[in-house]
Amino acid sequence: MSIEVRGITKGYGDFVALDDVNVSIPTGQLTALLGPSGGGKSTLLRIIAGLEVADAGSVQIEGVDATSLPPQRRNVGFVFQHYAAFKHMTVAKNVAFGLEIRKRPKPEIKQRVDELLELVHLSQFAHRLPSQLSGGQRQRMALARALAVEPKVLLLDEPFGALDAKVRKELRDWLRRLHDEVHVTTVFVTHDQEEALEVADEIVVINEGRIEQVGTPEQLYDEPANDFVMGFLGEVTTLGDHLIRPHDITVHTTEQAGAVRGEIVRALRIGFEVRLFVRPAGAADEGADVVVTLTRTFARSLGLEVGTAVWLAPETGARVVPVRRGSAGVLSDETPVSTEKGATAAV
Repeated sequence: MSIEVRGITKGYGDFVALDDVNVSIPTGQLTALLGPSGGGKSTLLRIIAGLEVADAGSVQIEGVDATSLPPQRRNVGFVFQHYAAFKHMTVAKNVAFGLEIRKRPKPEIKQRVDELLELVHLSQFAHRLPSQLSGGQRQRMALARALAVEPKVLLLDEPFGALDAKVRKELRDWLRRLHDEVHVTTVFVTHDQEEALEVADEIVVINEGRIEQVGTPEQLYDEPANDFVMGFLGEVTTLGDHLIRPHDITVHTTEQAGAVRGEIVRALRIGFEVRLFVRPAGAADEGADVVVTLTRTFARSLGLEVGTAVWLAPETGARVVPVRRGSAGVLSDETPVSTEKGATAAV
């Protein structure tokens, strides 16, 4: 079910959490709200759920104005970072709870609970207490409980934030597969860029209460609207006055027109990659170093090592973005630049 957010503004005293936010979330899509801590993403999610009241603006769910509706009338499922399970109830009873308070027939409840526990791979744990489950299993139980009442919208607030890296990876793969099966419109909050890039159909990047960019993972990574988006979604380095991805830099061992001259001051091997730290000519300290990522094989073929003089330029077709200038939080008015085939960007 589609969600339309229009002109949402929310403040807490002098702090502006959301500033005139507008976003459309299509039916059946898995959308990530991505941004740094304190950027406003959880506040937006809670306003959609009806757990917070906006100072201005409106929320529509499936064409119905939900702005003034209480949470229980919005038909949304909400999953928090900390599972909020009923500790004295079994897994099955936790999942059944929403159906029982809606006074659904017992055979219907049992059938629905059995289906959901099978869907989230917890059938064998139906009679256990939440304390007897792992963190990942408890979060899958929480998702099953949210889906039990067949919500129009599923809202997830950093659902895997309390779990370790390996379990997070497993669960986000599982969430993607689950969404492809149930097709419920899903919005999840995360500050983990990799999580958003792997799982979401579309990403809404939020920073300081404003939307910086909305697009598919590919669009945001390959065509960032500004330096904040580029820096937040993936590694970047500075080459001249532009930001560029370290793997998008060409290294030459002879002088090239328009290239930045420098010297390798550090070489770090990470698996099959080599990360070079190149200090531009005339730079005084490591703050100016350009980071370049190459394959180990290619670095060896060029004979690159500490002390080698090199010339750096953007790869053909590489995306470069002007570095933000002026006061903090003010975006550059310049537009991103792509290097065209056969040309070198001026940096």
